Order: sequence, then structure tokens, then C-alpha cells
Amino acid sequence: MTEFNREEERRQILYRYKHLLVTCKNIVTRADIKLVRKAFELSLKDHEGERRTNGEPAIYKSISIAQIVVEELGLGRTSVICSLLYDIVQKKRISLEEISELFGPKVTQIIQGLVKVTDIYNQNPTLQSENFRKLLLSFADDVRVVLIIMADRLFNLRNLEHKPIEFQKALAREIEFLYIPFAHRLGMYNVKSDMEDLALRYLNPDVYFEIEKKLKDSEEQRQKYVKDFVDPIKAELDQFGMKYKVKARTKSIASILHKMQKKQVEFEEVYDIFAIRIILKATPKKEKSECWKVYSAVSDLYRPNPNRLRDWITIPKSNGYESLHTTVMGPDNRWVEVQIRSKRMNRIAEQGFAAHWKYKGGKSEEGGLDAWLQDIREVIESHGSDSIDLIDSFKADLYHKEIYVFTPKGDLKQLSAGATLLDFAYSIHSDVGDKCIGGTVNQKNVSIRQVLNNGDQVSVTTSNSQKPKLDWLNFVVSTKAKNKIRQTIKEEMLKESDLGKETLKRRMKNWKIEFCDENIRKLMTFYKYKIAADLYQGIALEQHELSEIKDILTDKKEVEKTVPEERPDYSSKKITKEGEDVLIVDENVSNVEYSLANCCNPIFGDEIFGFISIGKGIRIHRLGCPNAGEMQTRYPYRVVKANWTDKGSASYQAVLHITGDDELGIVSNISDVISKDLRVQMRSISVDTNAGSFVGNVTVVIASTEHLDTLIVKLKRVKGVHRVTRYDPVN
Repeated sequence: MTEFNREEERRQILYRYKHLLVTCKNIVTRADIKLVRKAFELSLKDHEGERRTNGEPAIYKSISIAQIVVEELGLGRTSVICSLLYDIVQKKRISLEEISELFGPKVTQIIQGLVKVTDIYNQNPTLQSENFRKLLLSFADDVRVVLIIMADRLFNLRNLEHKPIEFQKALAREIEFLYIPFAHRLGMYNVKSDMEDLALRYLNPDVYFEIEKKLKDSEEQRQKYVKDFVDPIKAELDQFGMKYKVKARTKSIASILHKMQKKQVEFEEVYDIFAIRIILKATPKKEKSECWKVYSAVSDLYRPNPNRLRDWITIPKSNGYESLHTTVMGPDNRWVEVQIRSKRMNRIAEQGFAAHWKYKGGKSEEGGLDAWLQDIREVIESHGSDSIDLIDSFKADLYHKEIYVFTPKGDLKQLSAGATLLDFAYSIHSDVGDKCIGGTVNQKNVSIRQVLNNGDQVSVTTSNSQKPKLDWLNFVVSTKAKNKIRQTIKEEMLKESDLGKETLKRRMKNWKIEFCDENIRKLMTFYKYKIAADLYQGIALEQHELSEIKDILTDKKEVEKTVPEERPDYSSKKITKEGEDVLIVDENVSNVEYSLANCCNPIFGDEIFGFISIGKGIRIHRLGCPNAGEMQTRYPYRVVKANWTDKGSASYQAVLHITGDDELGIVSNISDVISKDLRVQMRSISVDTNAGSFVGNVTVVIASTEHLDTLIVKLKRVKGVHRVTRYDPVN
């Protein structure tokens, strides 16, 4: 390389460094500049003579990552220093002790997290490996760890053009799987859009370049339409004397493709390819009123769609996003989205949480995420061994839409869309969730399954006798609630398992039989258990006679050599039908401990199966029970095929859900049909009325599904009744 080229590179490095300082607005004091300069000099010295695969000086990458961290992610001095230094700490050119002396404990902590992440990447953090869990835990230490790594991955993604195709696809898949959801949760929509487009470019280049070409071909026409749409708005705002900017933002290629796939339409049929963004220069005190003033001006000019108004300035999103969105009918009967926000709001919308912290007046990037990061750590640390389940639930949390509800004291709580009363209880405290038995929504009593809506006022009722149940996992939506329920149930099962193990140990010692793996396997084979913990639990719950266990261990009872798929428990209580073990359900079956499950209330005539419960014998469920999938997937060895005999027990409880007009005497008419006409025993009836309509639940005792169907037909004929359905009560 010539002396001229070396000099040019030195000038370019210096230029990039100075540009970095100028962009980083919170590097203002001499002490700040001194620290950043020291980090830059250490990095420059370490990278001296090193080059990237494209021939550029290696220092370019460190400066570029620091520039992304500042300019696109909105971070400051601490993050710049960490971006410049973590690579040389990773290569052991400088120790963490030296970093701590020069830059302090916070920089050291973040760099330690970055080094840990880099080490994990070097070990190939696949989804199935424990390394992936460690990666997420490193992110949970400090949000700046994930942001700096995100900047690193974004830099690599932007410089993939000359890399091998397999390398391109691998990085694009990783970005799509992990970092795009993170960017979404942190409100970094510009970075998210860039990542989505670049990932699509390498994963599906044909589609990417086809949409890109169509965007270029239609650009002139689009610009003309935008001008015709915007000019009247500008004239109106100028009359108000407002200071503003108007931008036309074209959707990202990935967003357009998503819209095409979701709506099943061609490119030309996507009406909202662009959005108009109006950015106001307003003081914090006046920005909300100014935004609504602009909304008034826009809606006076163009007819708004009332279903498409999104007010995130009154209640911002949990990631700090504030904006007022409306969709209006523009020229040529074309819908156009208009986004109205202040300059401050726009900065937060583009850079996410980091900008939000700064506008809150923080001196550093800390704060605002502590609770969220703690939730992440709790979920990851206590989650089971299935890494794919972990990341699926984790990503669902990153992507969730939000609702806002009020506590009895009027405090606002943010929950995931679809959240239930039980999710609300767990959001208050784990103990409140564990003991929740119901509550009220807008002063009406509701069950734990009640789905909440925006603006609901919610309170919780608890009972010390309540414990989490397995079927709760079927309706809670928050990762925190699911994790806590699983954890509590697992702890209960482990307690029972430990008790059973101690009991078995003690008995085997009395029998002078060695407590060893061989003997435990012998028992597991006989009782068809897959894991020893289930065997111990069965012993604790007295599901197995200790005398029989002794006979098995002393070879007085023959142990089968193979383990079939299903465990034929209660063999004396079943009959064989076409080679299968089937439990026959009848009121007169002797020596069978079974009961009808409350979660689905099976009735004679329903298709059913048995489930061997813990300490409660066999519970009979309908095949359509909401808990059926969970039981059959997680505990297939406890599932028993079951049939009814030719005759049922003549007394099965069912709940009917009835809706109709609130007319005089309608409840009396319904009662007459049930108790007098069909002579059905009615256990209870509850009715709520509202605005001329009624909703009621009636609990009846009937003989079969045929009997129930007849009753439903009769009730539908009652004047004023609109709908009658079988209803599954909630525990």
C-alpha cells in the first residue's frame, strides 16, 4: 500500500471518529470526550494493521457499530465506549480489571455481557442447545447488551453482499428469528424495518427484487398522489401558524409482502403502500392539543374511517411509542394513513426505548426496563428444558398487542391482548394469581377465565385454599402467568415424588432389598412409567400396594419385558374390546374409583376418555374437553379409553347458556318448560339483563345427551329466546 493510501485511510478513520462524537449528543463534557477518546485509541491500537475480508481497515467495523448504536439506536457515551472495546476484551488484549480501572463498573458489566454473548456465538447457539438459553440470559443482564449486539448483527447484515450464500441465509434467519422481535418490543421500528427488508432480500431474493422493482416503477405516480393529498393539509396548517414537517413514508418491502399475503391480494391492490407523517414542532405541554388540532384539520378535509383511529398519545404503548394515527379517504376514493406526532414523539418512534429514557430526563440510558428484564430472567431461569418452547413463548411476549385496564384504585395496568382475569391477578403478584378464584370486571362478578377489554376496571377475589391447576395453562396468555403456574404445579409434584421416594427407600431397607437403579427400573417396567419421579409420585398417592411392590422386587410377580405405549392401570376394572383396554363407565361398576370431570361435565352419550388423576382415581372427560389436548400430549400414559354401558346413571349435570329478549315472564316460561313440561330437575338459574336483553345460565340434571338435545329444542321455542347452547362451567 502506498504512503498516500495510508494517509487517506488515517484521514478517513479520523473523520469517522469525529462524526461519531458529533452525532452522540450526550458526549458534552471534557471528561466524556476524554473517556471516548481513550476507548477509541485502545481500539485503534489493537486493530492496527488488521483488515476485513473486503480489504478495509478492521477499525472501520468498530466505529460503524458505535455509529449505529448512537445514530439509529439512540444510545450514548457508555454504549459507545462498550462498542469500541468489547472486541479487544474478547481477544484478551486488555483485562476486565483494566477496563474497570479506566472506565468504571457499568462499562465493565456491559462489556462482560458482550464478551459472554460473543463466546456463546462461537459455540453455535442453536435453539436446541443450552447455549441459546445462556444467550437470552446475557441479554437480560442489561438491555444495552442486546442493543449493541443488535448493532453488530445489523452491520453484518448490511455487509453481506459478497459473503457466501449459506452464510447470508444463516445470518438472515437468525435476524428474522431473534433480533426483529427484539427491535419490535423495544420500539425501534426503523431498525426493525431495515432488518426485515434485508432478511427478506437474502432469504427470498426473487420476491424482494420483484416488489422493489414495482415500487420504483410506481414511484412517480405515488409522488404525484402524495402532493395532491398533502397540499390542502399544508394550506390548512399554515393558516393555524403551525411549525411542522410532512413526510411520505413508503412501507418496507417486507411489510408490503406481509400485507399481500394476509389480504391475499396483488401488489397493485395494496392501498396503504405509503403513509403520511406530520411532525410538529411543539412544546411538551402543548404537543397533545396540537396533535388533535392537526387531526381536526385532516378530518375536515378528508373523511376519516372511525374504526382506524389509533390514539397512542393519550396512553402510549409500553415501549414508549406515542403517535396519533387515522385513516382517511383521499382523492380517487383511496384510503390513506396519516400519522400525527411531535418531534419528540417522532424521535422515540424511530429509536424506541433509548430515546424515551432521554426525554424522561435520565442522565444515562438506564431505567424503564427493569421490570421487563426481570420478567425475562425469571422466565428463562425457571423454564423447562425445551428451548424451542422457551423461545416461542418469549417471542409471543415480544410481539404481543396491548390492552389497558384499571385496578380498583384507578391505577392503569398494561396487559397482552386476550388477557384474562387470571393474567391480571398474576400481573399484580404471583401469590395473588395462585390464590385467585374469580373477581369483578366493571362491578360484575366474573370467573378467572374472563377475557379483559380496554378500559375495564378489574378486582380479584382470592382464597387460601385455591391452588394452580393444569387447565389454567389453556386460557392464560402472559408468559409470566404460564411460567408461574407450571412452576407451582411442578413443585407440588416434586414434593409428592420426594415423599414417595423416601417411603420406598424406607420400606426396601426394612425388606433388606437394595435401593438401586436396577430395582427401580424393574418397578418402572411393571407399572409402565417412563420416569422414576412418576413412580415415586404414584407411591406417595397410594396408587400401588406396597405388598405388590415387594412381590415384584422379589420376583414373585413376573415383570413384562416390553413397554407398550399405554399403561394398562386398573386392569381388573376394564374389559377387553378388540384388543384394547377400555374402561366401561356405569353406575354399577364395582371397585372402580372414577368421577365425572367438572371442566367439561360429560353426559351419557358424549364421546369420553378416562384420565388417571393424582389422588382422585379416574376422571371422565369429554373428547372435546378444553383440557384434552394437554392431558393426551403431556401424560399419554395416564389416558384410558372409555365407553358408556348401554344404560347411564340417569343423573348428569349440565349447564345451558340462554340469551334472548328481556320480556315480562320469560324466566317463568323457561322454568315451566324445564320443570313442568319435561320434568327435568333444575338445580340453579342466574340471569343478567341489559338494555332489553337477557343472558342466563341454567343448571339442570338430565339422563343423556339425547335428553339434553330435546330440552334445548323445547327452550328455543319459548317466545323471546334467541339462543340456547350447552355451556361448560368454569372451576
